[in-house]
Amino acid sequence: MRCFIGIDLGSTTTKAVVIDENQNILGRGITNSRSNYDTAAAIAKQEALVNSRFHLFREALGSAGALDGALDAFLAQLERDFRSEQYLEQLGDLAATCQRSLATAKFGDATAAVGVALTEVFGRLAAEAPQLFAPGAKRKSDFFRDIAGSQYLATGEAVAKEAGIRYDFLLNVFDRSIIEVENRVYGDSIRRHLLAALERTFVALPDTAARRQQVEAPIKGILDMDMEETYVVGTGYGRARLPFSKEHIRSEILCHGLGAHMMHPGTATVLDIGGQDTKAIQVDPHGIVESFQMNDRCAAGCGRYLGYIADEMNMGLHELGPMAMKSTKTIRINSTCTVFAGAELRDRLSLGDRREDIMAGLHRAIILRAMSILARSGGIRNEFTFTGGVAKNEAAVKALKDLVRENYGDLKLNINPDSIYTGALGGATFAWRAVVEEGKVAEARQ
Repeated sequence: MRCFIGIDLGSTTTKAVVIDENQNILGRGITNSRSNYDTAAAIAKQEALVNSRFHLFREALGSAGALDGALDAFLAQLERDFRSEQYLEQLGDLAATCQRSLATAKFGDATAAVGVALTEVFGRLAAEAPQLFAPGAKRKSDFFRDIAGSQYLATGEAVAKEAGIRYDFLLNVFDRSIIEVENRVYGDSIRRHLLAALERTFVALPDTAARRQQVEAPIKGILDMDMEETYVVGTGYGRARLPFSKEHIRSEILCHGLGAHMMHPGTATVLDIGGQDTKAIQVDPHGIVESFQMNDRCAAGCGRYLGYIADEMNMGLHELGPMAMKSTKTIRINSTCTVFAGAELRDRLSLGDRREDIMAGLHRAIILRAMSILARSGGIRNEFTFTGGVAKNEAAVKALKDLVRENYGDLKLNINPDSIYTGALGGATFAWRAVVEEGKVAEARQ
């Protein structure tokens, strides 16, 4: 099967999208943008290809009709088991890497005790792993560093106290090891993990051996299918670091404009608020960019700004929007400068303003800044598509809807649940056009 892939290397996350010859989306993948951009691109692409396999599993099993209404539950369990297999391999790798790091650490007489403590910590983490991937389990992140880090910190503190050793020794070893593990790609393990997950999932499949064969045959057929990476296009904040030739690179503006058009063909204006920048783009009926404006080098009004506010408030980034939605009073925030926002935030709190009202004011200030960028790009036309990570923030969406209505009247506002993949989708579409419409055959250098 020929596949066309787009990779969007953002400042905080790297996304990938795989489409087929009919421009159907097969899979999406996301990872955190590491210090090693080559690795981030490779892992995002790998995640998108795995997601594509699951999409094809669904199609094949649905056509076979073997699960009689249990397809969703079966695939959900299969993915949980697969993620558990992946996590355990990386956890074992991290355990071995920590022991190697310990060999060069300068902990004096405590070194042996730290080694014993590490063995205990990772033994407990491995024992707790199934709970992380159980049905209904809540995880704040799906990235290995975040999951393993939070588990390690909590367990390490308890083990250090029990063993009577310094907790910071365990932290030191973890910090020296996690980047090495995080920057490894486990592509050769994918098939093995999927087959192991399949065996685990079959244990929970209550039926005959004949039914198992009906399920197993389509899945193994998909696993044996060659997903040819026909053409890859890269874009995004870190596109200059992508391991592709210049022929395979497209600008963020072009990819976001085309990606928004592919998601919502009626799109005329695009607003993308990402971690590092804000883009206002005007496109024609074919998704071709007509004009655009971006914020300056300052991160004010972007995802990084919200992250800074979350840190100041000692909250998770995901908590800001819901808090702002509880506001009952309009507060005007004068500064969207990341440097001065903390000071104004503290001033507002000292004056007795509620955190909910301050949060709502901050979100409105961010959107007001975006509105000025939109005005410079040519205003807002119907249809208007909002993309980027901030498009998932309900308070930002509410502020945008209110301000658009105040300034432009009632327009159709598109917000796709997969809007974070807009740039990658645009890249995949450019890859498809390069081969199907322009006849190019060269593959991206991997």
